[in-house]
Amino acid sequence: MTPSPRARALGALSGLALLAGCASLPSSGPTASEIRRGTQDQNQLGFKIVDIDGPLLQQIVARDAAADAAQPTLSSLARDGRNDVVGPGDLLSIGIYEVGVSLFGSSADSGGVADPSARAETFPEVIVDRDGTITLPYVGRLNVAGHSTTEIEAMIVRGLKGKSQTPQALVSIKQNISSTVYVAGDVHQPGRYNLTLQSERLLDAIALAGGATNSAEDTVVRFNRGSQFLEERLGRIRAGAADDLMLVPGDRVELLKRPRSFISLGATGKVEQTDFETGEVSLAEAVARAGGPTDSVADPSAVFLFRYDPAAPGGTERPIIYRLNMLQPASYFLAQRFAVRDKDVIYIANAAANRPAKMVNIINQLFSPFVAARAVTR
Repeated sequence: MTPSPRARALGALSGLALLAGCASLPSSGPTASEIRRGTQDQNQLGFKIVDIDGPLLQQIVARDAAADAAQPTLSSLARDGRNDVVGPGDLLSIGIYEVGVSLFGSSADSGGVADPSARAETFPEVIVDRDGTITLPYVGRLNVAGHSTTEIEAMIVRGLKGKSQTPQALVSIKQNISSTVYVAGDVHQPGRYNLTLQSERLLDAIALAGGATNSAEDTVVRFNRGSQFLEERLGRIRAGAADDLMLVPGDRVELLKRPRSFISLGATGKVEQTDFETGEVSLAEAVARAGGPTDSVADPSAVFLFRYDPAAPGGTERPIIYRLNMLQPASYFLAQRFAVRDKDVIYIANAAANRPAKMVNIINQLFSPFVAARAVTR
């Protein structure tokens, strides 16, 4: 049956309407030409597109290396300290030994003959006061904060000179409060840990706390020493290196989960936010993790990376778009050395021919029922 003129007219009008709406067909994002046009039309942010090539890559690598070298590290907080001294709150055990006449007990037998044997007086629990002092009979008040047990023994002996015959003292720390560090945050066993004469380091304290609950690359160490604090990724700290600080009393260590990630959008195998999980991620690795360009809809010559580049000192960050043309073999070498940063956005543009193909599919879907019905009625 031949369609009527009215039916043909309605079909033509429908086709024109569909063609007019081609620009509004659903897609996963703009094409490369639309992105380029966006840098010219109403570009209030002032961003621009820069092609990734050899000279640009060298410039970025040198700039990143300089920025990394200028970044303060934990090694800047290093200072000398002693782990063998007492402080406020410590609990001491003190023993005083005498020969002959004793200040702390009778040294004569019933016949009035002096006993030549040594006698001891033990003070099992002596707390160092808030002001760092202790008080002992016949000795008085001693300022012991910041002194070792050997130094305190000498102070007691000097205090007994002239009052006791050949006095000796023995001091030990029964409970250590002041010579401790605090480990908190994302560790298995947070708490306060005593420092010893082994001169523990930062990684030793983290190990005593059971280690980090997350991977080293996803963990940031916030280190407080006095009024200063710095942060550094746990994965960058090497045992025995300058950043593996020698701990001093009062240090506070906090581990925080702070994973780095990038976002993949557009005509990729999957659209998602992906954690680095390793120290560094190259652009080639990031594109591979995103599933790469989808063969049927992607434009491999238009892989874009959106980021805020750091500005010169005193300036503000500037938005920039880096473009990688995966149709050029050299781009694969460049992508291996181009480092992805935290919160970068990778977008693979849609192919320009993708929308007409979608239009054909829509037309086929619209008219195939009528064609099938006509074939049945014949």
